[in-house]
Amino acid sequence: MEMTTTAQTKRTIAIIFGGRSGEHEVSLMSARSVLSVLDTAKYQVLQIGITRSGAWLTGENALTAFEQGNTSELLPVSLLPDSTRSGLVVHAGSQAERLVAVDVYFPLIHGTYGEDGAMQGLFEMADVAYVGAGVIGSAVGMEKGVFKDVMIANHIPVVPSFIALRSEIENALESVIERAEKLGHYPLFIKPANLGSSVGVTKCRSRADIAEGLMEAAQYDRRVLIEYGVINPREIEISVLGNDSARVSLPGEILPGADFYSYDAKYILGNSELCIPAVLNEQQTALIQELALQAFKAVDCCGMARVDFLLDPKTGEVFLNEINTIPGFTKISMYPKLWEVSGLPYSSLLDRLIELALERKQERSRTSHEYRRQA
Repeated sequence: MEMTTTAQTKRTIAIIFGGRSGEHEVSLMSARSVLSVLDTAKYQVLQIGITRSGAWLTGENALTAFEQGNTSELLPVSLLPDSTRSGLVVHAGSQAERLVAVDVYFPLIHGTYGEDGAMQGLFEMADVAYVGAGVIGSAVGMEKGVFKDVMIANHIPVVPSFIALRSEIENALESVIERAEKLGHYPLFIKPANLGSSVGVTKCRSRADIAEGLMEAAQYDRRVLIEYGVINPREIEISVLGNDSARVSLPGEILPGADFYSYDAKYILGNSELCIPAVLNEQQTALIQELALQAFKAVDCCGMARVDFLLDPKTGEVFLNEINTIPGFTKISMYPKLWEVSGLPYSSLLDRLIELALERKQERSRTSHEYRRQA
């Protein structure tokens, strides 16, 4: 197997996008945005796309091929869970396989198999540097039900909710609906427990809506979150950056162009607005920033996260809604925009995320995996 060499003055960054998730298209948009900003004078960039069926493919213009739905000219590529063979294996048909050295992997796959700890587990087994949270932070941050339980254990306020299994929805729908109505008044929200970008989310104003929402969400996950709905909440978001010592951005506010910040409102209609920084008093800003840091630390997150809050306009209560360990990087995404307003330009943000990945890898390398019995 032939090992290719890269320019010594540049780090090689592998941008990974697509994936087996309902957020496949969002991932492509995030990758396009990152690739347009990443400094090619500093980095040699590899594009790795993962198809909806799970095939890993690479090529000079892999992202364009994925966007156009024509991946036939791309080459299969593998990351081996073998720490003794560091690099990407490019399968070139009758040609010799190539082992390509990579300094940092930058996953931009939102949702299942990318943001939920699965890919992070592969990175850990391969013993490589990668951007973003590890296995625990990714898995807990992704699973909305487990995440809420961790927040409650850390005395961080969340709205009341419960998890229903797909089997319960299919076999005891009426019982699940009755339990949902006991959460409180309408509206209620129903969400797949392991997806983002508002995929499969339904705002329910009646029993019929609940039944429809449960069946919709159950298509995307075997665990479905049913959640009390704050009436007309302000949606406030904070960006977090760092490893053990993290910092937070100024807060921003989402002004949805639809009834709530749905998938269409985010990516299709284009009529939602971002208010950056959010109009909050000093006490509200300080509280939301502190809660964001607490949540980041509670799930052992690292690298980056966007933490989302609901602010009740009547009572002033603040509820932590969710944490996104691979937040959107599209041209409209809040995560990079919040850092720009906070004094960190997009290109510098990417540089810092790569540095944090290398720092985290160095820290992991200090951990012994062999028991040495002392005499």
